[in-house]
Amino acid sequence: MRIPLLCAALAAAAGVVSAQNATSTRPPIIDIHVHAMMGIPGAQPACANAPAFLASDPAKKEDRFGWRTVGCANPLLPARTPASYENEVLAEMERLNVTAVVMGDEKTVNRWKTDAPERVIRGTSFRADALSGDNKVAELKRLREAFTKGGFAVMGEVGPQYAGMSPSDPALDEYFALAEELDIPVGIHMGTGGSGRANITTPKFRGSMGNPLLLEDLLAKHPKLRLWIMHAGYPMMDNLLTLLQANSHVYVDVAGLIWSYPIKEVNRYIQRMVEAGFEDRVMFGTDQMMWPNLMAQSINIIETADYLTPEQKRDILYNNAARFLRLDPKK
Repeated sequence: MRIPLLCAALAAAAGVVSAQNATSTRPPIIDIHVHAMMGIPGAQPACANAPAFLASDPAKKEDRFGWRTVGCANPLLPARTPASYENEVLAEMERLNVTAVVMGDEKTVNRWKTDAPERVIRGTSFRADALSGDNKVAELKRLREAFTKGGFAVMGEVGPQYAGMSPSDPALDEYFALAEELDIPVGIHMGTGGSGRANITTPKFRGSMGNPLLLEDLLAKHPKLRLWIMHAGYPMMDNLLTLLQANSHVYVDVAGLIWSYPIKEVNRYIQRMVEAGFEDRVMFGTDQMMWPNLMAQSINIIETADYLTPEQKRDILYNNAARFLRLDPKK
């Protein structure tokens, strides 16, 4: 089902050319959650909004993520290589008039910035093994330089849940103190992570550590920290609403959630956040990892949502993130 590399390159180039007209007519969009490079070799197509979170047998080979890979009319097609992934995603961003927060290691993210300087907002985070000692000292120094001299503007993705840690764990505090000092927004993974995460791929992962209320001590200690909850803390809606009500400067993104769960469930979750009064804090994101056509499919979910007004759609697709990131809000 994959397009040969030459054809993919030609298609990407054609997309950039045709996008010159598209960007003049399409309203701007911010995707606040894109990964610069994930594991590409051996990646498979996936069916958006068609999960298979089925029971598995530990005596047999188990599915790593629980995403259906067959049986959909418009599958998400993986890029063939990290280079083609970058090219194809950047072409889609140009075609769809998207600016993205692109996260990853500094070298890779800087390459994306060089290739699309007007489309990329750079983000990076600290290593999971840099929570104490010399590793931590070195990481804090590296991040300070990245944010003060290197042009990086976001700390993310921070993923303590994968290590079974609370985001308020004292071992993380110096990183959040740095972000607060430098006024750098922080994106924290909370919630969704794929089927069987704890017993198949990441033994330290704990669903309980995705509870949005675990952020309360962190926010109390760092009251000026700009923070957003990735994946909207799915599925802990009641705790999420409690946290948002108590902390008026916390935002959420719908990345990952928007394509990896049934469409009715996605719409129910977004609709409840909006109808609860938090429409100005919901931000669009894809959690883009390997499938370039994921961006268009995810945007379409917001643009066709019949429970959102045109103004609410623009807020989710652009205005809320522009306000959070302190960009131009008047688009």
